[in-house]
Amino acid sequence: MPEGQGAPASPRAARSALDRRSSAPAACAQPQILALRSSGSSGSPGSPAPRRAAVRASVPQKLGEALSSQYGLNVFVAGLLLLLAWAVHASGVGKSGLLCFLTALMLLQLLWVLWFVGRSAAHRRLIRLKDTHAGARWLRGSITLFAILTVVLGCLKIGYFVGFSECLSATEGVFPVTHTVHTLVQVYFLWGHAKDIIQSFKTLERFGVIHSVFTNLLLWANSVLNESKHQLNEHKERLITLGFGNITIVLDDHTPPCNCSAPTLCSAVSHGIYLLYPFNIEYQILASTMLYVLWKNIGRQVDGHQHRKIQFRWHGVTVGSALGLTVLAATIGVVVVYLIQIGRSKTKSESALIMFYLYATALLMLMGAAGLVGIRIHRLDEPPLDESKNPARKLDSDLLVGTASGSWLLSWGSILAILCAKARPVYTWYNLPYSVLVIIEKYIQNLFIIESVHREPEKLSEDIRTLRVVTVCSGSDPSLASSSLRSGAVAGDVAPQVIQMPPAVNGNLCSREASGKGEAEPGGGGAPGPACRPRFLQGNAKRSILRNIAAFLFLCNISLWIPPAFGCRPEYDNGLEEIVFGFEPWIIVVNLAMPFSIFYRMHAAASLFEGYCKL
Repeated sequence: MPEGQGAPASPRAARSALDRRSSAPAACAQPQILALRSSGSSGSPGSPAPRRAAVRASVPQKLGEALSSQYGLNVFVAGLLLLLAWAVHASGVGKSGLLCFLTALMLLQLLWVLWFVGRSAAHRRLIRLKDTHAGARWLRGSITLFAILTVVLGCLKIGYFVGFSECLSATEGVFPVTHTVHTLVQVYFLWGHAKDIIQSFKTLERFGVIHSVFTNLLLWANSVLNESKHQLNEHKERLITLGFGNITIVLDDHTPPCNCSAPTLCSAVSHGIYLLYPFNIEYQILASTMLYVLWKNIGRQVDGHQHRKIQFRWHGVTVGSALGLTVLAATIGVVVVYLIQIGRSKTKSESALIMFYLYATALLMLMGAAGLVGIRIHRLDEPPLDESKNPARKLDSDLLVGTASGSWLLSWGSILAILCAKARPVYTWYNLPYSVLVIIEKYIQNLFIIESVHREPEKLSEDIRTLRVVTVCSGSDPSLASSSLRSGAVAGDVAPQVIQMPPAVNGNLCSREASGKGEAEPGGGGAPGPACRPRFLQGNAKRSILRNIAAFLFLCNISLWIPPAFGCRPEYDNGLEEIVFGFEPWIIVVNLAMPFSIFYRMHAAASLFEGYCKL
């Protein structure tokens, strides 16, 4: 029987094989033991006892998740109804009641956070499990930046309250103070505990974390509502200049009924508040996602395997960064011109819309082409997939698809309005390709991002070291193994029962089929074996192109986040959809879908950054 496929044919062969194993280096013992342990543990889950124990352990966790999630949903629904009642001027529901409810939620969360931090400090010497995928450093840095701008927003709101203190209730002064303290404490908490896998007081912790999740979601909804009301007032004023006089214009103004003590200062503060709302919106939704991952990790069983840290590398992305920065600068210019021209006159408004549609169409075509190239490169050379359980990565993928539906809803509405309208202004024909490309580009980009973040980080040096150890342990000559590595051939007689090596990730090493006796070819000058397939791109060139694509798409998504976040919203301004669907139905659709569309761009940028760091 050939060697490596069964037991030795004779006692002499068995003794020689034992001598070869005993004469191997001492370092070989550890890989063999690890291999035996992994093979033994792989069969253990199939036994009835561990399976029953796992089921019994998962029952309390599922019950705790169900109880806490239902509590959080009830809090969220109650808050949404209060927001809706205030937005439609329901009888007996004022802004003071809404702010009191939100302030109470924030104070309750602060009490829980202080208790959790104090208990963690008292038991700081205990070894705590960590989720290496959650709370990445760049993610915590991003939320810190948005939190700083949220604190500035809170200071402006306090100044606004001081200016109109004569006719504003005390809750409008207490709310920004509480929100500022809540922001500072929450960022400190996320920096120190976003990676925690909580294993004690699990039921209480689930309620505390899910309360924090939905508190942030309600604060996000409150900010979205305030910002949408401001945008809607400006939109109604612009419709007159576009000639849509048949639409009823009723401004929903919430300015205080008294004069400010310093009118110029109050006007500047009020304008600054609405400029900072987009950053506050991003902060709240980002905090809620990080807290949701923390909630999913409560009581989770993890193994001791620690994934390699993902490092950011700047070199080799000059082309993608240069193109992305050019797009960013051009986008800022387009937004400035749009905001200056829109609403001035009918001619200027139409020219601003045409300019925006032409620019966005060209940019979306470039982004779609870059995404297709990246997907094609991934398909040509497939590195191993990371199939480990990862709540953070699953949430990222779900959010990409879920928030993209906001833009798809707006795009399909525009397409139907163009096709069904009786009279079509000239600029609406530029809206048609723009709406189609929004759907296609996000579809392609989602595929590219999901493909990138599910890849294992490439580890060339570790693969070479593992290959050398396994080759020596299998009884081969160490010099032969070294020469095989230098020549670019992988030994074919590596024992398959110890470990099965994947092909090298950079394309320089490729496996060869074993010959009749399973001997390795010592030289690299011969023709490649059947298992060595030519690749379109070698490792370094492939990684360089993928990094440039990721850097370009990252900056493009930041660029496309700017226009809707700062008031450049053609879905409001072209007016055609409002004639076809009706003013109020279309405004409701835009107000519901636009926040998800804005968040999609920032979340896609964050996911692209993560995928870039893995390359």
